[in-house]
Amino acid sequence: MSRYRRAMAAGSSYFFTMVAYRRQSILCDEAIRNALRASIETVRVARPFVIDAWVLLPDHLHCVWTLPDGDADFSTRWMMIKRAVSLACREDYRRADWVTASKLKHRESTI
Repeated sequence: MSRYRRAMAAGSSYFFTMVAYRRQSILCDEAIRNALRASIETVRVARPFVIDAWVLLPDHLHCVWTLPDGDADFSTRWMMIKRAVSLACREDYRRADWVTASKLKHRESTI
């Protein structure tokens, strides 16, 4: 099992890469883009952060965020964004044939 070390410096900038499950080319679809935009706006109200850069590609995205002073909790922000997108798009993008016992146990989507 990988044991990545993550920097947790409050008020810092972070670079992220997120990949669609099984590298599906769905992230530029209008429904996903709209859900992503809406979820980011909602999360930024509850847990502010600055988006310094964002590149959206069909199967993955890259972004740079800067968190407020005294805050290093990027993981909760990502959890909230990913969950909102999964819930908003579940009817159109859920692949029942890709749902495994592990995905069910960890409540993961196929997006």
